[in-house]
Amino acid sequence: MARTQLLTHTRLYSACLSAFAAVATLLTIGISTTLFAAGDARAATPAETDVYGFDDFPLKEPLEYPDWFKKSFLDLQEDLDEVTAKGKTGLIVYFGQKRCAYCRMLMEVNFELTDIVTYTRRNFDIVPIDIWGIDEVTDVRGEVLTEREFSLRENTNFTPSLIFYDQDGRIALRLRGYYPPYTFRAALEYVVDGFHRREPFNDYLERGDSTRTFEPGDLNEEDFFTEPPYMLDRSRLPGERPMAVFFEQGECHACDVLHTQPLREPAISRQFQHLDNIQLDIWSDTPVITPDGRRTTARQWAKDLGLFYAPAIVFFDEKGAEIIRVDSVVRFYRLRNVLNYVTSKGYLTDPNYQRWRVTSGL
Repeated sequence: MARTQLLTHTRLYSACLSAFAAVATLLTIGISTTLFAAGDARAATPAETDVYGFDDFPLKEPLEYPDWFKKSFLDLQEDLDEVTAKGKTGLIVYFGQKRCAYCRMLMEVNFELTDIVTYTRRNFDIVPIDIWGIDEVTDVRGEVLTEREFSLRENTNFTPSLIFYDQDGRIALRLRGYYPPYTFRAALEYVVDGFHRREPFNDYLERGDSTRTFEPGDLNEEDFFTEPPYMLDRSRLPGERPMAVFFEQGECHACDVLHTQPLREPAISRQFQHLDNIQLDIWSDTPVITPDGRRTTARQWAKDLGLFYAPAIVFFDEKGAEIIRVDSVVRFYRLRNVLNYVTSKGYLTDPNYQRWRVTSGL
């Protein structure tokens, strides 16, 4: 079957799985009926189910925030007080860039869906932060710093990044990067229904998504993947070069797109040739010795890492310490920059990826 035909069939299958998963989630974890109240519900649109094929190069025109974002003086303590007075769940701080293609996907896909917008506005105020901005921010603890300093401190390596605060100013959830509507809806529900107080987000998703209990399917293969056994320990004897661990799953449209598009680009595939590359099924019991020397399984390791999205790529240095991870929707431009950071060993001169990008002129 031609690749384009295969990708079309995979996309249709993925859309069916997403619809089934949404119903399963409602039945299993009891998603709030207020989200799908009469007048709010919408069927999935083509834009909602096809969110992996966009051009992620910087936008030509600056992005505008939705008019319902809070016009804040950037005093997050005051913003929290207002949220509490309104009886809302909490505050979302949005970290973005004016020319970020992933931010546009959040605005033009997720925030164009009536159910998501209605539910978000009902339960949260959103305060926007420009990660390169110089305006002063007072954080929830009262510390004053610039937007840029605040963004660097919170390790917002990928925009859009969202931090969900509860009414007490505690962080309920972090999302780094763009996630499709189904995952975003689940994140909202996770915080509103208080599940963040008793379980990690990946556990919440695993319980609610019955598609994750299917038998593992075939994974996409690449010539640069190392064969098992997966003895990845670098705690005693350092590796010769950094390592990339791909956590994927079968019947995964986003995984198929990664392999048929970004990984087919010579500028990307050449970079991976300079790394040790491992591919694991995120739901399998495949034995693994982790970079820090622990014996576990692929499934448990992914859980320990807090992964909830596939495909995810986690990069480790020669001694087994994590450098950076890409665990949200990723396209060519972002993946190329991350690979440049890893293969050039930029992490040795600056452990903060965004700051390294500025000094490198990327």
